[in-house]
Amino acid sequence: MLYSTEAIRTIALLGHTASGKTSLTEALLHGSGMISAPGSLERGGTVADSDPLERKYRHSLYSALIHLDYHDTRIHLIDTPGYPDFIGQAVSALSAVETAAIVINAQNGIEMIAGRMMALAQQRKLCRMIIINQIDADNIDLPGLLASIQETFGKECLPINLPAAGGTRVVDCFFNPSGDRDAGRTDFSSVEQAHRTLVDQVVEVDADLMALYLEQGEIEPEQLHAPFEQALREGHLVPICFVSAQNGAGIQELLDVFVKLLPNPTEGNPPLFYREDLSASSTEDRQREIRSVPDPSQHVLAHVFKLMVDPYVGKLGIFRIHQGTVRRDSMLYIGDARKPFKVAHLYLLQGKEQIEVPQGVPGDICAVAKVEDIAFDAVLHDAAEDEHIHLKPLPFPTPIYALAIEPKKRGDEQRLWEILQKMTAEDPCLKVEHQIHTNETVMLGLGELHLRCALERMMEFYKIDIATRPPKIAYRETIAGHAEGHHRHKKQSGGAGQFGEVFLRVESLPRGAGFEFVDEVKGGAIPGQFIPAVEKGIRQALEAGPLAGFPMQDVRVVVYDGKSHPVDSKEVAFATAGRKAFIDAVLKARPAILEPIVNIEIVVPEQTMGDITGDLSSKRGQVLGMQTVQGNTVVISGQAPLAELNDYQSRLNSVTGGRGSYTIEFSHYDPVPPPTQQRMVSQHKVEPEE
Repeated sequence: MLYSTEAIRTIALLGHTASGKTSLTEALLHGSGMISAPGSLERGGTVADSDPLERKYRHSLYSALIHLDYHDTRIHLIDTPGYPDFIGQAVSALSAVETAAIVINAQNGIEMIAGRMMALAQQRKLCRMIIINQIDADNIDLPGLLASIQETFGKECLPINLPAAGGTRVVDCFFNPSGDRDAGRTDFSSVEQAHRTLVDQVVEVDADLMALYLEQGEIEPEQLHAPFEQALREGHLVPICFVSAQNGAGIQELLDVFVKLLPNPTEGNPPLFYREDLSASSTEDRQREIRSVPDPSQHVLAHVFKLMVDPYVGKLGIFRIHQGTVRRDSMLYIGDARKPFKVAHLYLLQGKEQIEVPQGVPGDICAVAKVEDIAFDAVLHDAAEDEHIHLKPLPFPTPIYALAIEPKKRGDEQRLWEILQKMTAEDPCLKVEHQIHTNETVMLGLGELHLRCALERMMEFYKIDIATRPPKIAYRETIAGHAEGHHRHKKQSGGAGQFGEVFLRVESLPRGAGFEFVDEVKGGAIPGQFIPAVEKGIRQALEAGPLAGFPMQDVRVVVYDGKSHPVDSKEVAFATAGRKAFIDAVLKARPAILEPIVNIEIVVPEQTMGDITGDLSSKRGQVLGMQTVQGNTVVISGQAPLAELNDYQSRLNSVTGGRGSYTIEFSHYDPVPPPTQQRMVSQHKVEPEE
C-alpha cells in the first residue's frame, strides 16, 4: 500500500541499554498486527535484533529499521542501541526522523544515554517525547520518576496518559478530559489534572486559542492539533507515555499517540541542509542554509544515514527522503558525483528483511543495494545543480579506545585493509589509522565491547584471523606558541636536480580546531602550481609529529615566502622543503604531547563511594559530582586521563565485589605532565632522513 507524506510518521527509539526499546518495538509490531506474537530477546527471535552477534550478547549492537501500518498510517521506527559503545548508531538515526522518543526504564530511572539523547535531539530541533517502560515492574516509584524527569528535563515534560490497575493498563488524559470513571482510578494523580495541565501548556503557543480557552474554560481536543504540533516543534511540550512492553499495557494508546499527535514530515521542523559555495570567501557565505520541502512533486533530496555491508549481499545504503519522489528505475546522483546511478530496486526494511516497493515519498526511509559509490552522510539528488548540498554534520563521539591489529596469515594485509574500509563505512565511530612511527594498523572505537564486536564480526563474517596487541592511547602532538621555520631543499645527482625553498610560520589553534593551511605568498615567490605540494609535505609531517611521532593537531601554518628554480623546481622538492620547514618551526614553538581526557560515570554501591573517589583522584582524575539513584546506588561523575584507566573494570570489581560498572566518553585533549612528556620523547626513535 502506498502512503502520502501526511500519513507517515518517523520515530527513533532512544535510551540507555536495558530500557526495553527492542521489546517495545516487538510489542508495537504485535499491537499493530504486523506480527502474530512478540519475539523474545532471550530466544533471539526479535525482528530488530537479527544479527548473530546481537543474539549472542542479547542486546542491540546496530540500529534496526522497522515499519508498521496502523490506522491508515505508515510508521517508520528506528530501534537504536543503548550501550554507550554503540551510541554512534543512535546519533546517526537523529538525521532520519521527526520525533525522538526517549525510552526510560521505570526501575532504573534516568540514565546517561537518555540524558544525552534528549540533549542531542533538542540541538537538532527534533520533536521529543518520553516513553516510560516496564510500568508493571516491582519496586518502582512512578510519581517520583515523573518528578525526576521534570526536574532534569523541564516542566514541559507532561504525561499524556497515566498508569492504572497496578501498571496493567493506562488511561488517556488528552482525548478523555473527564477520565475513565467506569474502569477505576489511576495509580497516581488524576486524569482531569493531567488534562488541564496539558491544555494549559499547549494553548500558550497560540494567543487566540488561549483567549478562547480562558473564555470557555475548555477546548475540544480536535482544536488543539495545530498548537500541539507547534508546541512539539518549539520544544514547549515533551509528552510522556506510560507503557509495559512485557504485558502490553499502553501499547495501543502509544500507537494512537503516534498516529494522532506526532508530527508528519510536513509538520516537523525541517532538516538542517546547507548549500556549499566553494567560491565564497567567508564561512557564512560558503555554507548557505537551505530548506527542503516535503513535496513529492519537487526534485529529490535524500540523506544516507546508515550503511550496511554484507559479505554476501554487498553494500546497502539506507536513506531518508526529505523532498521529491524516488521511484524504481529512476536516476540519482550521489553528492557531487558527475555520473548518476540507476535505482534498480527500492526497498523498505523490516529488520534484516528487504521488501521491494515501487516508490518512496518525503518521510519514507528506503534502501538501495549494490551501489558501490554510495557513502554514509551522502546526499542523494536527481538534479545536477544540487551537487553541493549537505546535511548539517552530526556530533559523533570521538573514538579513543585503540587496538593494534594485524592478520595472522602473511599475505592477508591487503584483504584486512579492504575489510576495515567496509566496516568503517558502516560505523561512523569506528576509525582506522596507520601509525607511521610504529608501522602499525590501529583500530579505534568507543570502548572495549565496541572493538571486541568489530573483531568478532571480521572473524565470523569475513573469515579472517586477526592478531591484536594491548590498547594504545591515541596521543596527539601540538604547539603552545608560534615560530618561524625555513628549509631549502637542493639536490643534484647528475642531470636535472631538485630545488625548492620555503619560509613559513606556525601558530597554535584552540583545542579541537584541527589544522589550517594559509597561503600568503606574494609575487610568485613560490609558483602557484607548487603550493599544493608544500601543503602535501606539511600534511605528511602532521601524521607523525617530531616529538614522539604522534599525529599533530590544532596548528595553523602560514606559508609566506620561498624561492624556486626555473629548471630544477619540482613538486617533490617543495613537498620536502615544506615538510622540513614545518618541523623546523614546530620544534621552536614549544611543542607538547596531548593525552585524551574522558568523562567517566561510575555506578557503585554507596558504601564503596569513598574508596572509588580516592582511587580516581590517585589516577590524576577529578570528581565532578555524585548522585544517589535507586536504593543505595551512587553515580559518580568525573574526568580522568584515558591512560590511567587501563583495566579499570578489574580495579572496580576488586573494590565493589563485582557490583560496580562504568562508562566513558571522550571529553578533550590536555598536555601530559612534563615528566611523562620527557619520558615519551626519550623513548621515541627517530628514523634518519635521507
